[in-house]
Formats: sequence, C-alpha cells, structure tokens
Amino acid sequence: MIRKQITSHYSVSEQISLDDVDRLAASGVTLIIGNRPDNEEAGQLAFAEIAAQAEKNHIKALHIPFAGGQMQDSDVVAFKAALSTADNVHAFCRSGNRSSLIWEAAHQSMQTKKTPNKQFDVVIVGAGTAGISTAASLLKRNTNVRICLIDPAAEHFYQPGWTLVGGGVFKAENTRRNMVDVIPTGVEWIQQAVQNFQPKDDYVTLENGDVIAYKQLVVASGLKLDWDAIEGLSDALGHYGVTSNYRYDLAPYTWEIAKNLEGGNAIFTQPPMPIKCAGAPQKAMYLSCDHWLKQGLLDDIEVSFYSAGAVLFGVSDYVPALQTYIEKYQVKTHFTHNLVKVDGPNQLAYFATKDENDQTKIVEKSFDMLHVCPPQCAPDFIRNSILVDDAGWVDVDKETLRHKAFSNIWALGDVSNSPNAKTMAAARKQAPVVAQNVYDALAGRPIRAVYDGYGSCPLTVERGKIVLAEFGYGGVVMPTFPSWLNKGTKPTRLAWILKEDLLPPFYWHGMLKGYEWFVKPTMRH
Repeated sequence: MIRKQITSHYSVSEQISLDDVDRLAASGVTLIIGNRPDNEEAGQLAFAEIAAQAEKNHIKALHIPFAGGQMQDSDVVAFKAALSTADNVHAFCRSGNRSSLIWEAAHQSMQTKKTPNKQFDVVIVGAGTAGISTAASLLKRNTNVRICLIDPAAEHFYQPGWTLVGGGVFKAENTRRNMVDVIPTGVEWIQQAVQNFQPKDDYVTLENGDVIAYKQLVVASGLKLDWDAIEGLSDALGHYGVTSNYRYDLAPYTWEIAKNLEGGNAIFTQPPMPIKCAGAPQKAMYLSCDHWLKQGLLDDIEVSFYSAGAVLFGVSDYVPALQTYIEKYQVKTHFTHNLVKVDGPNQLAYFATKDENDQTKIVEKSFDMLHVCPPQCAPDFIRNSILVDDAGWVDVDKETLRHKAFSNIWALGDVSNSPNAKTMAAARKQAPVVAQNVYDALAGRPIRAVYDGYGSCPLTVERGKIVLAEFGYGGVVMPTFPSWLNKGTKPTRLAWILKEDLLPPFYWHGMLKGYEWFVKPTMRH
C-alpha cells in the first residue's frame, strides 16, 4: 500500500489488504472509508472483510462506493458526514484517485464562494503547445475575446526537437524561447501555478491565493514526468552514462555519450503507457545506432531495447519497417520488462518482468549507456482535482473534448483522457476543435467541431530518413500526404526534411500563431 497524505488527518491509497488495515490502525487511523464498489475486478477483497478486520482493531469502517467518473452529490454528503465523526481518516479505491476526488468535492462544498481577483471569457491552464495554440486559434475567430493563460514557467520549448538534439542534429538552445515572447498578443499571461479548481463556481484558485473567474475553462497543463518513480534514477541522470531526451538539459548528454561510446552495453527503455510521443524511446536508439554503424562501432556495442509493453509499436502497420531497423542495428528486444531501479555508480539497471510461472522477477543488466523514458502521469494538481477520471486524466468526450460533467470546461493535449497518442501533432489537431467549440459556446451556439483522434509520430530510423506514422482513433492509418508524395509506412527522405527543416519554423511561426494549415476542424452537421 502506498499511502498518500492529503492533510494531516486524511490519507488515501489504492486497494488495501487485511494487513494494511492492521497497519493503518497502528498508525492512529480511526476510520477507514472504502470508495470502491465490490466486484470491480476479479479477486478484489470484499469490503465486508475489511470492515471485519477494522472491527478487530477497534476502529470504524464505512463503505461509500461509486464507479469512476460517477460520483453523486449524495456520496459527497455521506462522505462529509463521515469525516465529522473521526479525527484520522484513511480512504481507498482502486488507485486512490476517487478517494482524493471525493475529499476535494467535500472540501469545496464547505467553502464559501470567493470574490474573483480577475475575470475572463476564457481561462486556459497551461501555456504549452496545446494552450498557446488554442488561445491563438480563438483570437483568429474573435479578436475581442478576453483570454488569460496561466502557467508558472518562464520558458517554452519545442520538445519534438529534443530527439534531434540527442542525435547531434539540432542545438538544444534552438528549441527554447522565453515564454513572454510566444504568448499571443492580446492574451494576458498570469505567471502562477494553479492550486485547485472550483468548477461549480466557475473559477480557479492560484497558489498565491488569487481567484480567477471564467466563462469557459480550457485545461492544457500537459503531463508530469515522474523521474522519482524509478528508484535511483533522479540521482543518476546526467552522470554514469544515464540520460534522457525527455529533458532539455539532458538531450545534449545523450549525443555526448553516443558519439564517445566505442563499445559496451547501450540500453534504451520505455515505461508503461500512456507516455508522450511513444516513439521517442526508439528514436533515440535508432539515431544512436545509425551513428555507431557509420563509425564501424556497432559490432562492439550490444544494443538492447527494454519495453514495459508487449509490442514494438502500437500501430501494427508501421511495425514491419521498424523491425527491419531492429534487425539492421542488431538490437536485442525485451518486452514486458519495466525499469524499476538504476544504480548509477555501478552502472546497473533493474527490470521487473514475469517468469514462466507468472511470478514477478527482477532482471539485472549492466550498461555503459542508459537512455531512460520516465513513467508519466497527470500533474498533481490535476490528479487531485474533481475534473479527472479514475486514472487521473481530465475526463472529456473524445470527439468534442468537452468535459463529461462540466459543460463549460474543455481539455486537450497530454492531460486529457481522449484515447489518442499523446503527441504534438495531436495537440495541433485538437486546438482548432477546442477553439471552435469554445467560440460557439461563448456565443450560445451548439458545438459542432469534432476531433478524429489524429496523431503523428515521425520515427527517426536513421539520419536522413523517417517513418512518418500518422494514425487516428483505433490505430487507423491517416496519412496527410498522398502516397505518391509520401510512402506512408516506409522510411523516406521527404519525412526527414519535414521533421528537420519544415516543422520547427511551422511550429514557432504557424501553430503558435493560430494558423490552422492542414488541421481545419471537421464540423458535425
């Protein structure tokens, strides 16, 4: 059980065991609340058994179950009443998320509505690719709409460029801009972090205490790279040959290691989904291998790809082309192997997998180079809000991107639970959809713009060639260009030119300025 302390008197966790009940009682908990319905999954411990174990420990247990995304006002009322009867409460569900959400809902209902410090037509949380693009697209439709972007970051990054930084193609500094220089003219930027949401009162509270009111709210906060989820990783990064193209300051180190490595073990890892740009862990590997091959070093370097997943790439149409490069570079693939620990000084990586009896075992592997893709989740202030589903992502309709419970809230980019690949290309396609729907909602018109799940992953299989993977919901291949111009599932020079030469200026001077080339929203009639 991983116990998360929400306040000094309230904690949450995933499903607990009978031994956990004993430990909770010993720690001073006086009430256990179960927010998970019985029989939600096979083998789940019945709440009656937990209640009986709690009674043996002379503490209370109360069942307030609800399915993910289906919390009712009556649940909140019962939860508040329960909190008033105990001074140290622990609640659980499948992941701990529902128990966080019901506490947040109860906490908000006990607060009085605050007077806003500022009011806007549209508040956008997050000034990354998705947030800025949505603001710019909105202004293209109505220059008079009052918009604010809320984000504490001082810098903005073109993150797709970090793959090429790690391959020695781009300089890292060319992927960075000052945030103030990319905020659209006419949009107010509030350089603060959001503390929580009050969707029933139409405002957000910032960490400095300010209250910002809205007519329409767009959540585009991105996701959290959870480096600390892997034991020892944070301390090892940037040293001992441990690197990651998922960080601006580390992508140059990837290239430094690759160009200086003349032999030994090179390991590239991929965690469980979802992650942003699922092809990025492989891109780092292919570009490094291409360099070693051209330098005549590949026979002296054992290259391994350790993935927590079961397949090379989630869209099967692109696997044959990728498999050709796996064979060309002599890569040893290890699926269903999840990196759980890094010993930097001794250059050892540890992976959790299953043996022939389906029991967990740990595999130890030495390395000279270790490129890590970290586990990823929604930011803490999002996961602890009332806006999310049971997995912690903002709960939206996958076509309109409107929140399922709050009609004036929208989400796009990496933070939403729409079942598309989390890529910049997806955000590029989503931004006009959200902008159009928010524009219509402000005018009192029915919303009509829909998102088809489009995402793109330019898989850099060698320097000078890319497999341009483009697909929508359900893994349906959705090429932008005709087959005579782009070979689709095959590596091409044209796709490399697109990635290296065309997309960066298109990003800075087109996408962030609200130009919707190739991504005009589809309108439902």
